[in-house]
Amino acid sequence: MTPFRARFAPLVLISALALTGCSAPTATPSSPDDTFVLGISSEPDTLNPVLGYAPDGGSLLFDGLLGRDADLSLRPALADKLPETDGTTVTFTLRKDVTFHDGTPLTSEDVVHTYKAVLDEKNNSGIRGDFAAIESVEAPDPATVVFRLKYPYAAILQRATLGIVPVGRALDAEPVGTGPYTFVSRTPGDKLVLKANPSYWGGAPAIRQLVVAYAGDDNVRATRMAAGEFDATVLPPKAAARFENRQGLTVHKVQSADYRGVMFPFGQPVTGDLAIRKAVNLALDRQAMVDTILAGAGEPAFGPIAPGTTWHNPAVAGSATPDQAQATRLLDEAGWHVGDDGVRAKDGTRASFTLMYPAGDALRKDLALAVASDVKKIGVDVRLAGLDWDAIEPRMSKDALVMGYGAPFDPDYTNYELFHSAFAGQGFFNPGHYKAPEVDALLDEGREEPDPVVRKRTYDAFQQRISDDAAWAYLVYLKHVYVVRGEWSGIAPSVEPHAHDTGGLFRNLAEWKPAS
Repeated sequence: MTPFRARFAPLVLISALALTGCSAPTATPSSPDDTFVLGISSEPDTLNPVLGYAPDGGSLLFDGLLGRDADLSLRPALADKLPETDGTTVTFTLRKDVTFHDGTPLTSEDVVHTYKAVLDEKNNSGIRGDFAAIESVEAPDPATVVFRLKYPYAAILQRATLGIVPVGRALDAEPVGTGPYTFVSRTPGDKLVLKANPSYWGGAPAIRQLVVAYAGDDNVRATRMAAGEFDATVLPPKAAARFENRQGLTVHKVQSADYRGVMFPFGQPVTGDLAIRKAVNLALDRQAMVDTILAGAGEPAFGPIAPGTTWHNPAVAGSATPDQAQATRLLDEAGWHVGDDGVRAKDGTRASFTLMYPAGDALRKDLALAVASDVKKIGVDVRLAGLDWDAIEPRMSKDALVMGYGAPFDPDYTNYELFHSAFAGQGFFNPGHYKAPEVDALLDEGREEPDPVVRKRTYDAFQQRISDDAAWAYLVYLKHVYVVRGEWSGIAPSVEPHAHDTGGLFRNLAEWKPAS
């Protein structure tokens, strides 16, 4: 998982997730309808939607104009119905009698304030680019919001899940939203404490108090789950295996659009060479990674848009098993020849590069080890470096990284920032400085084209070009694996994005009820 800040650079993201301390929270589980302790792998840098907190939904503190059902279809949330639109004008009417946690009523001015704050360059919001199609946001009356767009942005309704904040709140103030839970306290590096909102417009949650405990190390979360400190947690598949078929525990394996892959830095003598990148892709045994590292909970990955989704281009799929012979021929033809030490070299440069992964992330460590083992067989030397995210970030333009991204909502999501040259080097957006004018044009066209048939052709071409350039070495798509204590009704899994710690199985935790 990419750090939360990665999804929302330059706050520090993705989207994504900063590893934090793992000390035990002071609260302990009590009865299921009283306090629920949730152990997650990461702590968000901010709890403000304006600065990038949970913009795709899944926050328990905030509501957007729209929300998502388990099948990912959009539904009204703070809006009283799906909006009217003519392509470049989108009009929402608000639900009546909604109040913020501090008791102030929700009005259209709060919606205008939220979106204008995201778009305000002075606020330096890492998600500002996601809303670049918005020309203006207006409040003609207290119950109506009108978005005027620069072009018919096909994904605009998907972006309406952004949490709404009240007018006048400072960016660093304690969070006040309209969501099913209200803020109680936050101990950085330790926990976040929330309590149920008794006047929530969607109905008061059955779980009255929620403690979100941060534990970045996978093994630590597994140990604390086994010790009874957590009522639920997210784990890598192998770490979750110990909880299978144990009384009082349920293991949930949920489909996702979340991938792991090797991000190559361009402009470097080794990873900047197309032959090296293509050879690495050919040498990888992705099926073995799925079978052993994921314990079957996933599938091989070959691109940034998940198989089984509307926008996936099946033409980019390669072989799940390695083709070392073809990789060897490719390197030979490109002038990378094997030296006395078994490592290839070209014009005095050894075929060697560093592959970073976040320390404490057992899954990425195992994937990095598998990559190094596979490519060693074709004469490429990969040196592994397990680091914290603060150490990783300044090195991404020079060293490769096991990264994670992916979203099932719209192909504009993450791909625009990851591969458009305008974002090169902006934190965890396009950290490898990939620049291809054809890709820029395709991403711009896909963002601005209203016709879904034309968009599909555009994103098919985008995926093919990314594959041809071997911009990444995609490894696996994951199933997200959760362990939950006790029997609960209302759990509704859906195909998940990468940043599942602000959503995922827990996205509708406010609707969970103890099974009778």
